Amino acid sequence: MPYDKNSSVPGKKFRLSLNELRLILKKAVEEYNRIRAPEAVAKISKVENDLIYVEFDGTYCETCGLYDWIEDFKYVLEDLGVDNELINVIEPEGIHSTRRIGVFKVEKVKNNNVVGIS
Repeated sequence: MPYDKNSSVPGKKFRLSLNELRLILKKAVEEYNRIRAPEAVAKISKVENDLIYVEFDGTYCETCGLYDWIEDFKYVLEDLGVDNELINVIEPEGIHSTRRIGVFKVEKVKNNNVVGIS
């Protein structure tokens, strides 16, 4: 089947419909926020090809494990069958901002029929 840019997310090791990706990301954000809010709250900022930009904000301690809060999203995605890597953390623009953006690169989707997503 040829690649249709309107119906799937391109990637070297995976093919996923936009609807499937939306469902996975919705579930990942819900699960992350269920466990970690209000200290850290995740929100999908944008998706570009195999990159997922996730905005994190909250009252998390910036000096004790800040990147752990962000890296935890990687493991939530993996629990949903998405192998990924945290490749960048975009720091806040102002000194009073607590917002960070984690950039995750999707490596592989283990199962297109992700368990627990309906």
